[in-house]
Amino acid sequence: MSLGGEPRAAAARAVASVARRGRSLDEALAQGFPDLAAADRSLVAQLAYGTLRAYPRLDRWVDLLLARPLSNRDVEVHDLLAVGLYQLEDTRVPDHAAVAATVEGVRLLGRHQYAGLVNACLRRWLRERDTLKAQVARVPEVVHAHPRWWLDALAKDWPKDWEAIVAAANVQAPMWVRVNRLRSTREAWLGRLVLAGGSATSWAPAPDALCLAAPMDVDSLPGFSAGDVSVQDASAQLAAELLDAGEGMRVLDACAAPGGKTGHLLERYPGIDLTALDVSPTRLERVRENLARLGLEARLLSGDGCDPVAWWDGKPFDRILLDAPCSGSGVVRRHPDIKLLRRPKDIAPMAARQQALLDALWPLLAPGGRLLYATCSVFRAENGARMADFLARHPQARAIDLGDPAWGRRAGPGRQVLSGEAGADGFYYACITRPAEA
Repeated sequence: MSLGGEPRAAAARAVASVARRGRSLDEALAQGFPDLAAADRSLVAQLAYGTLRAYPRLDRWVDLLLARPLSNRDVEVHDLLAVGLYQLEDTRVPDHAAVAATVEGVRLLGRHQYAGLVNACLRRWLRERDTLKAQVARVPEVVHAHPRWWLDALAKDWPKDWEAIVAAANVQAPMWVRVNRLRSTREAWLGRLVLAGGSATSWAPAPDALCLAAPMDVDSLPGFSAGDVSVQDASAQLAAELLDAGEGMRVLDACAAPGGKTGHLLERYPGIDLTALDVSPTRLERVRENLARLGLEARLLSGDGCDPVAWWDGKPFDRILLDAPCSGSGVVRRHPDIKLLRRPKDIAPMAARQQALLDALWPLLAPGGRLLYATCSVFRAENGARMADFLARHPQARAIDLGDPAWGRRAGPGRQVLSGEAGADGFYYACITRPAEA
């Protein structure tokens, strides 16, 4: 009889793919485990996400349990122990069941010789957890479950808020949806959700957004397949409001994939002439698929925003949305693998890419037009510092004062939503314009 070792072994492989081989968790899980039942695949995802969310802490605890590090060929055993500790500390799985399933998992990894070690380590944890925890209780990575460099950067950027930021990043994000205003109203769709057994709350700054009281499978969302609703965080929905497009305007959605903001722009401003650009043809297909579900159309272009000569037709855009590639530090609660995949050395190249995109797209903006810069980051190097540098080098550009809306806080020329504020992801927005007389 199986003790449930298959999902544990699969979760350990997924975690090791992230921690040891630098692959994204989505990629690791997308490869799939075809021999597992659907319920077991769901459990694999739950275990992998939970383990990675706490990995900087679990990793140190595993080190305490091992007399010496395992060899490189056995790192999956190390990460299986992390999966085991996650179950013992953060789930309702009974201790004996968690230990038995994890021990079976090591056999299914083809590491039978470590079954005794895994069993001994987990049982020692159950006996001595308080003593073991005390040994590393003051280690920042253990306390906050984030890499040390990440904590240092946040403490520098947000000295009064960094602990709240990391605390928010360590919990599972709520599920936000966006009601398609072309098909319904937020209130009407909420009524359908209640009839389906769900409930949700609204957030005034994002007039199409609802936060579900409990996550639901997308196929259970009323009208999802028909395009009545989409899954999108509230912070991401602010982009459409801030872009403030109008009938007949030429709009560029640069770095458009996977197309969430593209769809929202078309729902919010149905009379615009929208071009969706992305450097990846594969990811551009995701935009096409999302628009097809919504019953919407846009001009899709595969091209690099840093090289407009290769794709631009020479006609200025009235509005440009630059949802710039970034560290993703504001969406870690949804993508906990980012904690392991990002390195301190990554931030400077990302900031350089962001600056290059701004410099390349700025000349495409029509006089009187508006460019909205957005990132899902909470690092100032990618946000306020980027815009301040751009404005210093382009004196003809003007920052649009976003005033004092009921979201976020001032951060340089723009506004920052910190992770967890109003239940939303961490996002930065700044608007610049080219004066009509320039």
